[in-house]
Amino acid sequence: MITEQALLDVKPGQERAFESAFSEAKAIISAMPGFSGVQLHRCIETPNRYLLLVAWERLEDHTEGFRKSDGYGEWKRLLHHFYDPFPTVQHFTLVTSEA
Repeated sequence: MITEQALLDVKPGQERAFESAFSEAKAIISAMPGFSGVQLHRCIETPNRYLLLVAWERLEDHTEGFRKSDGYGEWKRLLHHFYDPFPTVQHFTLVTSEA
């Protein structure tokens, strides 16, 4: 299991529109092979900043499967125009966890 992480800086004043578009876009990503879950968190101190966390079975499910799918084109159409600057995406593996 890997976690994709991206800090999304949304253009100020576009937060509601972004959240609405994301509600539509999450159906696209959740239908992808290897998808395990998605979380979108809004920053308290910087309200136009969001933390996107997506769980994938394997790195390739994101980098090859999703990014090369037809659905990714629709994801981009729905979401990419909201970002300034465009986010950097990183992938993580779990080292330890405590509840």
